[in-house]
This record gives sequence, C-alpha cells and structure tokens, in this order.
Amino acid sequence: MLGTLLGCGYLALFLLAGFLTARRALPGASAGAAVGLGCAFGVSYLAVLPACFALVLGFGVAAAACAGAVAFLAVLGLLLAGGPLPPLRADRTDAAMWACALPMLTITAYLLHTHVLHLVDGAYHTGQSCYGDMAMHLGFIKNIAVTGQFPPLYPLLAGENRFGYPFLCECVSSVFLVLGGSLRFAYILPMLPAFVAVYLMFWQLARHVLGSAGKACLAFWLFFMGSGFGFVYFLKDKDTFLSIFTGFYTTPTNDTAHNVIWVNPLADLLIPQRATLFGWCLLFAALYLLWRFCMENRPRLWLPLAVLVLPLPLMQTHSALALVLCCLVCGVYTLVHRPRVGAVLLPWLWLALVCGVVWAAQMWGTVFAQSVDGQHMLRLHLNWVNNTGSGLKDNYFWFYIKNIGVVYLLLIPAFFHADHRQRWFYGGGVVIWALAEMVVFQPNTYDNNKLLFVWHGLGCILVAGLLCDWFCRLRARWLSAAGLAAVCFFGMFGSILTLGREAVSDYQQWSVAAIRMADYVDEHAEADALFLTSDDHLTPVFSLAGRQIVCGSASFVYYHGMDYSDEYSAMVSLYEMPDEVTLQAWGVDYVLFDGAVYARFQADEDWYRQRYELWYSDDEYRIYKIT
Repeated sequence: MLGTLLGCGYLALFLLAGFLTARRALPGASAGAAVGLGCAFGVSYLAVLPACFALVLGFGVAAAACAGAVAFLAVLGLLLAGGPLPPLRADRTDAAMWACALPMLTITAYLLHTHVLHLVDGAYHTGQSCYGDMAMHLGFIKNIAVTGQFPPLYPLLAGENRFGYPFLCECVSSVFLVLGGSLRFAYILPMLPAFVAVYLMFWQLARHVLGSAGKACLAFWLFFMGSGFGFVYFLKDKDTFLSIFTGFYTTPTNDTAHNVIWVNPLADLLIPQRATLFGWCLLFAALYLLWRFCMENRPRLWLPLAVLVLPLPLMQTHSALALVLCCLVCGVYTLVHRPRVGAVLLPWLWLALVCGVVWAAQMWGTVFAQSVDGQHMLRLHLNWVNNTGSGLKDNYFWFYIKNIGVVYLLLIPAFFHADHRQRWFYGGGVVIWALAEMVVFQPNTYDNNKLLFVWHGLGCILVAGLLCDWFCRLRARWLSAAGLAAVCFFGMFGSILTLGREAVSDYQQWSVAAIRMADYVDEHAEADALFLTSDDHLTPVFSLAGRQIVCGSASFVYYHGMDYSDEYSAMVSLYEMPDEVTLQAWGVDYVLFDGAVYARFQADEDWYRQRYELWYSDDEYRIYKIT
C-alpha cells in the first residue's frame, strides 16, 4: 500500500510539472489541450529525469529521489517564474473532445484491467492481444528495477548484449517498482496518462488542422475505431461470424488467411505494444505543437517542442523518424511561404540542433549500433506485407482498399479538397508512407505499420474534413445523418467486432505454481543471477522475476535483430548433453526444469540431480543451484 501511494504521488508530481509546462508554453490553450499536453510533458519528464540520474547512480531509489527533487523544483520554477498564470480557459469544444475521449478511455481501462496480470483464482490471466508481447515487457521492466544496471543490458541473451530496443518505454514503469509498487501497478500506472495524451492530443491536432470540433470528432473515430472491409469475410454464416469471438487472431482487422492485417490501433498497437503507446503519447503532442509552430507561425514553440521530444528515440524510434520527416516537410513549407530571414529560420535551426545533439547521444550506442550490428535490419523491400504465409497476394490497390477501407478510398479527393496548409502538413505523412513502402527498419516487415499508422492518422484528418463538408452541403438533414451513419458503419464495424473479441478474450498466462516459483526466485536469487530455462516466451523466471536467462524466445530476440545462435546452441547443449565446462563458460547460476523444457528438449535432469543442490521444487518446477 505504501508503494502504491508513493507511486501515485510521484506520478502526480511529474504530471503537475508537465501541466505547468503546457500552461507556460501555450497560456491561451483550452483546459482540454492543457490536460492532454500536460500528460505528454509529464510522461516525457518521467522518462528523462530518472534515466539521467541512473547513468551516474544506477537505476534505483537514489536516482528516483533525485529525479523527483528536480521535478519538484521545476514545479516551483514554473509557478513562480514568468509571472502569474492566466486563468485556465474553458472552451466549449472541450465537451466534444471529452465525448470522444471518455468512451475510449473507459474501454482502455477495462482492457488494461483484464489483460495485465489479471488475478483469477490465484493465476494470472490476460486477453488475446497481450498473451505474447506483454511477457517481454514485464521482464524488461522487472529486470531494470532488479539489477539497477543503466543503460540496461539485454536480459534475454545471457545479459551480454547491448539493449537496442527502445528501453525508456519500460523505464517509466521500472521506477514505480523501485518505489515499492507491485508489478501490475507499475506496468499500468504510467500507461494511464499516456493514453490520455494520445486521445486528447490527436483530437486537438485534428481540431486545429480542420478548424472544427465536429470534424475532429469524426477524424478521432475514423482513426481509433477505423477498419477496412475485412468483416465481409465473416458474414458467410453464423459459425464463421461467431469465430471472431472464439478464435485466436481471427478478427476482421487481423485475418491473415484473407490478407487482412490493418489492425485496430487500440487492440493491437496501444494496449500490447508499450513502445507504440509511449511513442504516440509524445508524437501526437509534438505534431500538435508542430502545426502551431509552423502553420500558425508561433516560432517560440520550438523550445517546448524540443523539450517534449527529448526522449522520443528511446521511447519509440519509429515515432522519432516520423516526426523528423514531418518536420522536414514543414521546414520546406517555411522556406517556400515565409521570408528567408534569420528570424524565421533560426527557430528551425535551434530545433534541429537541440534534438540532433540529444538524439544522437541517445542512439549512438543503442539504436544506431543495433542497426549496424543487428541481423535483417535496414533493407529495401517494396509493397509492405501484401502477402501472407500462404502466398496470397492481392492487387496493390485492392490490398489497401480492403484493409483500410473508406479512408483509403477518399484520400485523393480529400487531398484536393484540403487547403494548402493541410496539404503541406499531410505531405509529411506522404513521405512517411513512401519510405515505409520501400525500406524496412527491423527484421519484421510487418512492423513498418508503426510508421504507416502515422500516415494513416493524418489521412483520417483530411478525410474527416472532406466528409463533413460533403454532408453539410446536403439540404436534407436526414440524408446527411444517413450518409454519415453509413460511413461510420462501413468504416468502423470491423474494429467494433475486434474490440468485442478483445473484451471477451481470456487466457491463463501464468499458473499459480508459476507465480509461486517466480516469487521465490525474486526473493532469494541474486539480482544478476543467470538462469538456464527453455526458450518459452512465458518463462516466469524472466517475465515475472526479471532475471537474465541464457536464451529467450525467438519471437522476441529474432525480431529485435539479435544473433542468438550461440545462446541457443548453449541452451540445447546444457539441457541435452550437460557438462561443467560449458556451465562455467556461460556463468550459469541456476538451471530450471519444467514442462516447457521437456516439451522442447531430451533433457538430462539426472545429471544435474546427481551434482547440484535442488534449490526449489514443487509439482511443476525444479531449480538446481550451480554456484
């Protein structure tokens, strides 16, 4: 309980600093914009400050305390410097924003509750979308807090490799473990303001680009609840339709058998993929500031924009790249439409200098190094993932029509309908799309959707403007309402079904015995202990106890671009043909035997039983202590 209260107070301090930063940056902003932008700044500070002190002090209580002290001083400075803040402005459009955001936040809160370490009869349950990746995120979060190593080492391959994955999206939760919170509490807590920022700042971005609250609402729903025409494949008969709610990833937005892979952003990106959530938390707020900085000619906003995005490359590298491309297009717009004088260009130069220096320092030993050293990273590849494992390949345009649906069909008329500022801003999205269609930035080609969804979000804004203007021109109100209802049905029905499936999905992720064993490891094993386990993606030694293992699941390490051949060979050898020389060479401290081990290997447990102490034992798990 003390850790929970301390964690809530700690987060509140950072959010207050973020809110005051937003108020100083945009004193005339509405209350809704200030809340959304404040959450984004607060999450940014939560990522930056503990990490900076952890470089010197290690990731522990001392670093968290120093970061909290700086956040407190920032609050005092923002309150006292620059004179009194103007009264918070109430804006009637905020009601429309909350009418969109609150239903999405309610759905989000329910899914987080049922998907993240949901305790049912003593076991941890989850939903469909979190059965895979969440096990990895939990292990990263726990490992950073347990070891205090910073920058962290990659714990899925014997802890001997650099952490090329954007780990700041995990550190924002690790700090709450350090402060005494539970793993579930630490995992969920910083996600809440991140979701608020994502929803509110996308709406605010659409509101400013389109100049209309009604258009912003339509853009909001087209993006977060939009889908293509994949639902048609499930209208064959009753059983096929009901399979949406019973199958594993057989939904109208994720049906690889029919080459439908344009997922719902909440169910398949924001809930299970923390990097996407925290990346968009900063990115949408940054695009909002970029619009106002460039298109509304508010040059002093370069500094708040730079401060906001300082941790972005190590929150989500794809979002950092997307922002760079949008800034480049907006910079060209400035050169074309504004006088080429120092007063106009200087803010752009400062923004490029500050972000360039700080981002390069962050990425030099992480993202850049992984791109060079990693396997199957940067490479040319055309036509994204317009094929499946079955070899199905659609016509290029039909692939996107059936996947994205209404928004894709209306992109070209929406572009010509938009004004010149909207076209230029959408130009950043076009550059993102073109790059993502030709270059792959990680082993999994599918992951380019983290770029393509940014293009899609900007497209939803343009299309919403077009549709609202079309329907407003109709004299008959009933016809306008019917047309809008038809667009919403065909543009969103697939996502409604997908979220329905996600809401009813329920899988046991870790049994009572797995939790008990992980608790024992967490309490008694050394923080830097190395465990030999199977490469099952749910191994509780890593996911729940945060300890290093010799070789993690290929579904993680392969898609992080890691060369794991040596670790995999060592794992197989130490289970099937164990010897003391190899054990010592790898520095293994504990060896685990469970059902996953025997399902994968012809394991020789007798060899360990005859030589080493049985450190832990129950009906499902046995752990031998080597050192």
